[in-house]
Amino acid sequence: MLIAVIMAGGTGKRFWPLSRQENPKQFLKISSDLSMIQVTAKRLEKAVKAENIFVVTAASQAHLVQEHLPCLPKENIIVEPEGMNTAPAIALSTYYIARKYKSTDKMFVLPADQEIIDVDNFLETLVPAEKAAEDNNLVTFGITPHYPATGYGYIEAGKAIENGHEILNFKEKPDSETAEFFINSGNYYWNSGMFMWELGVIKRAYEDYLPKIVKLFKDIEIKWDKEGLSADISELYAKMPRIPVDIGILEQADRRVVIPVDYDWSDVGGWKALYDMSAKDEFGNVLKCESEILDSSSCYVHSNKLVSLIGVNNLIVVDTDDVLLIADTSSSERVKEIVTVLEANKKHHYL
Repeated sequence: MLIAVIMAGGTGKRFWPLSRQENPKQFLKISSDLSMIQVTAKRLEKAVKAENIFVVTAASQAHLVQEHLPCLPKENIIVEPEGMNTAPAIALSTYYIARKYKSTDKMFVLPADQEIIDVDNFLETLVPAEKAAEDNNLVTFGITPHYPATGYGYIEAGKAIENGHEILNFKEKPDSETAEFFINSGNYYWNSGMFMWELGVIKRAYEDYLPKIVKLFKDIEIKWDKEGLSADISELYAKMPRIPVDIGILEQADRRVVIPVDYDWSDVGGWKALYDMSAKDEFGNVLKCESEILDSSSCYVHSNKLVSLIGVNNLIVVDTDDVLLIADTSSSERVKEIVTVLEANKKHHYL
């Protein structure tokens, strides 16, 4: 049995001002007529039965999941009382799902907001991942890097084994020089944030490496037994350590495998990433608007208005009803800094 858990609780700060608290990035139509979460669910159709697809999301976004995935059973929406990073979110999903499935059933965890062009290849790579997971391994997917990206974490792969490679190390987002070294080494992969494991194996991993989370879930399960899966667990959940599953478990685990993959992937992490993956005109512009352009190149523009660019290059322009964002493409990652400033200045109506 293969179960899929789509992580859809983020706020998408790097996609502000389109991504807002009431309608975050994963619910936007970024690259097609479907929202990102709809595209992700559709991508799974041939590999996972509909009743075995779950979504873990923030309480404030549960209604959006229902709206965008109306065929998803309501009980397949796993609600996080508040965002606590991926280790608690995946633990919540694991303990929730384990009440229904066997310990040997496999759990595929993936974000709701990634772009994968070659879906057939994506589905094919699930097969060796499932086989690797059968050997009590924690499995992740490493994207073959095509340039020295500084915006992704990396996985250092070791010797080849059946159905993958041993993992030597996880590396945080590097500087340019280190990223060049990773690319030239030939055994480093972008960390995709997608995982596969057996339910029993990941539960034991939490017991070994994050016992505080396990202790809290023992109390949560008591509440579930008494009050049902809709019980209020917010007080207990707020005590969870805010830690990514990579750092909390995978960096410490003994049995871990990376599956190298190459299917035209992007985490669509911000405006530059969207510009890079979008079709461009002869001057390298991506124009999501009516436009008249003179002597301008390599710009991304999103607006409901007529936009004219004259003699400018390498700009990100995003125009909404209440916000106009203009950024140099090389600085577009700093959008989240603006969101932090707005939060600090209590300008919540722009968030």
